[in-house]
Amino acid sequence: MLKTIMMTNGLYKTTLKTRLKTLEEAEGVSYGVMVLHDGRMFGGGPFFYTVGSYTCFGNGRWKGEMIGQEHTPALATRLWARKVVSLAFAGTYDELTLETQGFVLVGKRSIPFKMDYRLLQAD
Repeated sequence: MLKTIMMTNGLYKTTLKTRLKTLEEAEGVSYGVMVLHDGRMFGGGPFFYTVGSYTCFGNGRWKGEMIGQEHTPALATRLWARKVVSLAFAGTYDELTLETQGFVLVGKRSIPFKMDYRLLQAD
């Protein structure tokens, strides 16, 4: 019998890693916070904010989508500086951590990303 694991509503620390494959591979890392509550997510970091929704499947799997945009002008070298981007992901979770992999759609480019979440404060 499978144990049902519920996703914990609360405030999470996030680590986002992106990889841009060009002639030279560049990897970006950013940190932020995210509030997850009953299928909705809100958060961001020093330059960007994200809002979105997610679905949990009770077996430790989840998926979702987000929209991201700058709230403070970032260096033009950041992947989605001055752009509105869409993020789609799927991943796994337990009571304290969430892991996702997905793609950031920046214009016509699809950039792979990995985001890890660590629960800081439960609701």
